[in-house]
This record gives sequence, C-alpha cells and structure tokens, in this order.
Amino acid sequence: MNGSDDARFMALALALGRRGLGRTWPNPSVGAVVVHEAADGSVVVGRGWTQPGGRPHAETEALARAGAAARGATLYVTLEPCSHHGKTPPCADAVVAAGIARVVSALEDPNPAVRGEGHARLHARGIAVEVGIGAETARHDHAGHIRRVNDGRPHITLKLAISADGKAGLAGRRPVPITGAPATARVHRLRSMSDAIMVGIGTALADDPSLTCRLPGMSQSPVRVVLDGGLRLPLASKLVESAQETPVWVIAGEAAPAAREHALRTRGVEVMRVAAADDRLDLVAAMRQLGERGITRVMVEGGPILAAALVTSDLIDEAVLFRSPHLLGGGGIDALEGLRLTALSQSPHLVLRATERLGLDRVESFTRA
Repeated sequence: MNGSDDARFMALALALGRRGLGRTWPNPSVGAVVVHEAADGSVVVGRGWTQPGGRPHAETEALARAGAAARGATLYVTLEPCSHHGKTPPCADAVVAAGIARVVSALEDPNPAVRGEGHARLHARGIAVEVGIGAETARHDHAGHIRRVNDGRPHITLKLAISADGKAGLAGRRPVPITGAPATARVHRLRSMSDAIMVGIGTALADDPSLTCRLPGMSQSPVRVVLDGGLRLPLASKLVESAQETPVWVIAGEAAPAAREHALRTRGVEVMRVAAADDRLDLVAAMRQLGERGITRVMVEGGPILAAALVTSDLIDEAVLFRSPHLLGGGGIDALEGLRLTALSQSPHLVLRATERLGLDRVESFTRA
C-alpha cells in the first residue's frame, strides 16, 4: 500500500474516532479501519470507533466487523492499541489473534500503562508497525486524553460570543443574544464533542441556563459544571431541576455551607470542594478534580469573570470567538472581566488556527502555541 492510501485510510479512521468525542470519557475516542488488499485494489472490511462509556474499544469493534477478512490485512488506528489488562483485555492481543499483518498507528499513547508497549508487543509478534501518519490531526482529536494523562486536568476550550464593540452582555450583567442561528448551531456541535460544559456562578444566576446539547439525534448531553465558591446555585434553577436527567457537578470552596451542599445533593447534584479565597476558587485544583473523575474535554461558556481568570491562569488550550457585527453600546459588560480582549486574541500562549464566516458572524479559532 502506498503513502497516499495510508493517508486516506487514516483520515477515515480519524473521522470515525471523532464520532465518539464527548461520550467515551474517561477513555480516548479512537477510530480504527481494517483494510484488506485484494487483486482489484484495497477494500475496507471493518470500521470501528470507541463506544459510549469507553468500551468496547475501536480496534475490537473494527476487527469484529472484519471477521476472517482481517487475516493478512492492515489496521489503521488513531492511537496506539492498548497493551494492558483494564476492564477489557489488551487490544494488542486482539490484533495479533485476528491475524493482522500491518498496523498503521497515528500516535504513541502517552498513558504510562501503554506508552510504546502496545506497538512493541505487535512488533514482537511479527506485525509491521508504522507510527506517525495523521499524527498532527490525531494530537488535536486526542488532546483531552493527552492533557489529562500529562497534566492531570482536562483540555479546556473557551467559547466567547462578542459584539463588535467587545461586549458579552448588557449593563447589569443582563444576557442578550449576540450571534445568529448558524453560530448557535455551531455552539451546540461543540457541546456535543465535550465531556463537560462549564460556567461560573455569575452566569448560572444571570442566565439560568440549561447547558444541554440540542442537536437532532442527540440523546445525551455533557456533564454540566458550575464553579460556585459559596454554593449559591438556586435549588429552583434549571440546572438543579434537571440534575436527575443530565449530571450537574458543582465545585465549591472548602468553607461553603454544609447545609447548602446537603440540599443540592438531595436533588441529585454532585458537590466537590477545593481551596478558595473570597469565594474565588483555585482553578488548577478545580480542573484536577475534573481530571480525577475522568473528564478529558471541558467547554467553558461563561462568564467574563471565569473567562478572565482562565486567561490569567494560562489554563486555556483552545478558544473559539464568535464575533458579531452588531454593537451593544455603552454600559455593556466586557467579554473578559478587567482585561482587554487582546489578552486572549494576542496571547503569546495561543495561535490563531482558523477563521470562517457563519452567517453574519465571524468565528476565530485559537489553539495553544
């Protein structure tokens, strides 16, 4: 098989892997393709992606679909096959048992339980292994898994909707629609690819949001997370009232009232605690709490105080700015509390990756440098 074929089939595996984003945590969302080389060309005989909850893994899904056609075939996989016994047997052993002749893997898994051992096990059994095709895209797709393994916290994406004069809301912190329907649809798509959606208590109080993913065919929304140092989240809020259907996690300060925690817990809300000063939470500790619970990708949607704190703490791995051509006028609140927007858009820690038009709005996407 030539290099162009390898790139084409890896692109298919990557596309399959993205199907599971937001639904496989704590495991990475992997894609796999089994390709058999016949006299009349290469034929895809099996496809797979990590299933909801993280199991079955992509490789075993693809191999099961390929059946006997996997013998002598090539397996394309977006992350190194696992080599350890977890809740399922090692995927590397399944690859060997299926009779795969060659494995093309985009990335070595940084997980200390794997970290090259899967590739080594395959090589030791006479399987040709090639690593690196599609690596740049795979690193982006697996950014949550990589960040959690390396730094103990999720990959954090900040979403901001900004008026032409740099505002995120009306005077008095009143919410107002800023961008159009195409941008709203994109936000819901971003939500669908996240393990958790996060807001600060200010946004929860001002907007009373649902923070669910409202896309056709979507039956599952991400975990809703509220940073609430003093446990002020109202019991009658939409988040609390829907906690039995879609999880709500509140991260509070160590000194927040125990009675409030009890009241929230009785309604199905999970409460975690971290150190805080004047109700300002230790953001690094908060993110590590999420990482310990298996969250790999967090989308932050508000508000200006939380966004500014994340910028100041250098915790933003991606940012998506939805810029409206409309003005909000004097008295509106800034998108970043106490900071110029350039603290984000011209940050030395972030680089502009792409710009595009969505209706009348412009979208700018940044990633960590």
